[in-house]
Amino acid sequence: MHKFVQEFKTFALRGNVMDLAVGVLIGGAFQGIVKSLTDNIINPILGLFGGVNFDEYALTIGKASIKYGAFITSVINFVIMALIVFLLVKAMNRLASLGKKTGEAAAPTTKVCPFCRTEIALDATRCPHCTSLLAENAPDQE
Repeated sequence: MHKFVQEFKTFALRGNVMDLAVGVLIGGAFQGIVKSLTDNIINPILGLFGGVNFDEYALTIGKASIKYGAFITSVINFVIMALIVFLLVKAMNRLASLGKKTGEAAAPTTKVCPFCRTEIALDATRCPHCTSLLAENAPDQE
């Protein structure tokens, strides 16, 4: 039992799991903000054009009430969340790429054998795979 607890502790405290837990908690809190934005600001503004808040739209069949307006509100919430997540990921990728050098690529250290197409050292005179002699007048090398 002690080994099981130790394995679980190692798993639960691993960096990726903790990052995921923090992301889920922040995402849940952020969802509340987006829901409030949609319910209290966007839907009333859209309601000005339609005359009614989307949440009020429903279809009654017998005793069942199908609230398709609430579904429309959920779709709007999703689109807003997806847009914000997209913008955040795009900004994070841009920040991550700032540290990378965009200069010239490093000089190649390998070439391709013109006979067997195996990747070999740039200064090789014989292919270690097919043992072909790599002469100056060999076919074009990639």
